Amino acid sequence: MESNKFRDFLEEQLKNPEFKKEYDALEDEFSIINAMIEARKNTGMTQKELSERTGIAQSDISKIETGEANPSLKTLKRLAAGMGMQMRLVFSPIGA
Repeated sequence: MESNKFRDFLEEQLKNPEFKKEYDALEDEFSIINAMIEARKNTGMTQKELSERTGIAQSDISKIETGEANPSLKTLKRLAAGMGMQMRLVFSPIGA
């Protein structure tokens, strides 16, 4: 239920051109956050387990996953390695 209320609210807000512009500008950040969360969940790891493997505080991992922190590429690579993965960065043409 709660999720549907948020989606309805978001759809309404996205009708505002200024809001949509700002929301779209954050798309890449949301993609990185979602990719990290999905990778962690796919490994079956908790934030605490990932913290123990990487030496990165669980609270910092939580902040990254909620968008409250802006991690460096080095940190993202450490997190990926802690999950037994590698991080890839791709440049592609706009609109592709």
